[in-house]
Amino acid sequence: MAYRLTCFVALLGLPLRRAALLLALLLTAAAGVGAAQEAAPTGASLKVWNRQVFVFRVPMFGLSPQQRADRASERIRDLPLASLGAPVEVANFTHEGVPGYAVMLEGETLFAIFTSDLEPGDPGVAQVAGQAAERLHQALLARQAQSSTRRFAVSLGWVALATAALAAVVFALQRLAAAIDARTQALRARAAARPLFDARRILVSALGYAIQWIKIALVLMAVYVWLAYVLTRFPYTHPWGESLDSSLVAVASRIAVAVLHALPDLALVAVIFLLAHLAVRGLHAVFNAAHASGVKVAALQADTIGATRRLTVVLVWLFAAVVAYPFIPGSDSDAFKGLSVFFGVLVTLGSSGVVSQIMSGFVLIYSRALQPGDYVQIGEAEGYVIELGTLSTKLRNRLDQEVTLPNSLVVATRILNSSDTSRTSGRGIALSTSVTIGYDSPWRQVHAMLVMAAGRTPDLLAEPTPEVRQVRLQDFYVEYELNVFMRAGAPKYDVLNTLHGHIQDVFNEYGVQIMSPNFVLQPATPVLVAKEDWRPPPAA
Repeated sequence: MAYRLTCFVALLGLPLRRAALLLALLLTAAAGVGAAQEAAPTGASLKVWNRQVFVFRVPMFGLSPQQRADRASERIRDLPLASLGAPVEVANFTHEGVPGYAVMLEGETLFAIFTSDLEPGDPGVAQVAGQAAERLHQALLARQAQSSTRRFAVSLGWVALATAALAAVVFALQRLAAAIDARTQALRARAAARPLFDARRILVSALGYAIQWIKIALVLMAVYVWLAYVLTRFPYTHPWGESLDSSLVAVASRIAVAVLHALPDLALVAVIFLLAHLAVRGLHAVFNAAHASGVKVAALQADTIGATRRLTVVLVWLFAAVVAYPFIPGSDSDAFKGLSVFFGVLVTLGSSGVVSQIMSGFVLIYSRALQPGDYVQIGEAEGYVIELGTLSTKLRNRLDQEVTLPNSLVVATRILNSSDTSRTSGRGIALSTSVTIGYDSPWRQVHAMLVMAAGRTPDLLAEPTPEVRQVRLQDFYVEYELNVFMRAGAPKYDVLNTLHGHIQDVFNEYGVQIMSPNFVLQPATPVLVAKEDWRPPPAA
């Protein structure tokens, strides 16, 4: 039997194999614990062929209860095999004035029972002696049956059939689970494309896990039933099998009663979550209508309505969970409360950073400091915003690298948003560059040449027109700053590269040096621009 069990377990997958072995070990340990508990009463227990026959509680004939049990066990063990099927008889007698009953087989006394061996509440000694004789008779019959080669062979045959049935059940469950998995693959693929906290994605994921756990539970149940049946096929282990059967029936009946008692509360929980689902659908309809009508409310803007939708949906479901909690079966038990406290502590200790990131994300969204498509500089990171998430903000820099910044870092860092004006006046992304030119070059000519270079750069917008400012009058040169707007989405540093090339070309064409002369000695003649040369080409 052990070999067949080992072969069957080896056919299971690794998770199921471990679960089945663990179940078998636990059941065997439980049987051992049950047997130990049966022997727990005070006194010495007489066991025959794994069956308890009687418990001796008082010393008699100068023997302690344990010695009485040992002598009775020796007499029974020495019985010839041929006499095991004989009826066990009970006869009354008196020893030193103490009445008792002798349990005998073929005229030989095996042990004696006295009134003082009984416990309060037990029936009369005659009835107790008769029950002990019947239990002994059944134990001797089991011992006799165990020695039968034919009986053992028949038991092995039934075990083989039961093992084949178990293998068929496990195979059928595996195929059924695989078929369900194949049929729901498209559904799981669509759910995986949804946001992480989407209700449908969570429901589909929970359904997949439920199917796997139901399969494992059914396999374990089948192994349990198989083990109980196998144990009842052999006389020695028959009590263990009956114990497993009775335990299974007790557990099943207890579960059925608990389910029946919990049905009203479960119905109320279902109603609460149904109302929450309807409320969420109503919120979706409100947000969709607000988005379509273009309502000008801070929380319902195009770039904040998504976050507001997610926040309100989460609040609705949290409120539903809080209301439904008292009606969940077992919620008032100490185990459930302890588990709730345990998970609460874990969430409190482990999610402080996550909560900080989420709150920072909401700050960024509702402050409208940036949105996807903006060109920003956050600390040392610079690039286009490609994602403004709940936990982090992602940029695409000039090297086409994805930069991920925690939202708490973004909130605590200065943000330079070059695209801010694009949302108010429809302009592109602000861009600037500067050159330093000597005082001997007319500033009007420099202005015109910088505007001409900007006009030659394809990704720069003609409207609004480029602006040139003299930002500093230094000791040896003037610093000119060119402010332009480039097309949204254009690569900033490629546009600057093209613009700088055109600036050099234009200045070379009109003979103006981009150089800042530093004089060691003051020139003999003043470095001036004559009035007639104030507007050389291309200046107007």
